[in-house]
Amino acid sequence: RREPLSLVNLRKRNLDSGEEELASRLDHCKAKATRHIFLIRHSQYHVDASLEKDRTLTPLGREQAELTGLRLASLGLKFNKIVHSSMTRAIETTDIISKHLPGVCKVSTDLLREGAPIEPDPPVSHWKPEAVQYYEDGARIEAAFRNYIHRADAKQQEDSYEIFICHANVIRYIVCRALQFPPEGWLRLSLNNGSITHLVVRPDGRVALRTLGDTGFMPPDKISRS
Repeated sequence: RREPLSLVNLRKRNLDSGEEELASRLDHCKAKATRHIFLIRHSQYHVDASLEKDRTLTPLGREQAELTGLRLASLGLKFNKIVHSSMTRAIETTDIISKHLPGVCKVSTDLLREGAPIEPDPPVSHWKPEAVQYYEDGARIEAAFRNYIHRADAKQQEDSYEIFICHANVIRYIVCRALQFPPEGWLRLSLNNGSITHLVVRPDGRVALRTLGDTGFMPPDKISRS
C-alpha cells in the first residue's frame, strides 16, 4: 500500500479542478530517492551453547566480522544507519562491523531475530520445527519485511544506504518476498557467515538484487556457513 494512489484520499478530491489536482497530489506522494539495503548475515558462532546469550562469536567469526566491516567501509558509501537483530551473535557482529563505520547509528530490534519464516517447499528432513513456530516466527519476520523493505518516503530527497545485520532464514525470506518469488523457496538459498546481500528499491517500487551472499572479499579459509 505504498503506491501513490493509495496515499491519496480520493473522497476529498475537488470536482472542479478534476484530474489536474489529482495529478498534483499523486506527484507529491511519489518517491524520489532509491534505497540501498545491505543484508548482512552474522558471523560464525558457537552453535552448541544451550542458552542464546552464550552463543557468542568464535575466533573465526570475529575475523569474518572484521573482514565484512572492512569491505563495507571500502565501498565509500555514506551509510545512514545499522539495524540489527537483538540476538547475541548479531549484536557482536554489529559491534565489530560498526568500528569500521564510525558515526553510523545502531538500532536493535526483535523483529529481525532468527526463526522459521514459512514451511519450506520442498520440505527437508534435517530441519523440522514445530508447526506453531511457523505461526509465531512467520508473522514476526513478515512484519520485519513490511517494516523495512519498501520504497523511500516521498520526503526523502537523497538515496539512502542502510545496513541490516541479522540471520540466514530472515535474509533468505526477505529476498524471496522482495523479488516477489514464492517465499516457500527460501530454504533453497544458501548464505555464508558475514556475507553481504544487496537489495535496491527504486522510487517506482521495483526491486533489484545486486548481490546475494557475497563473501568474495574473504580468503577461502575464512569462509563458513554454520
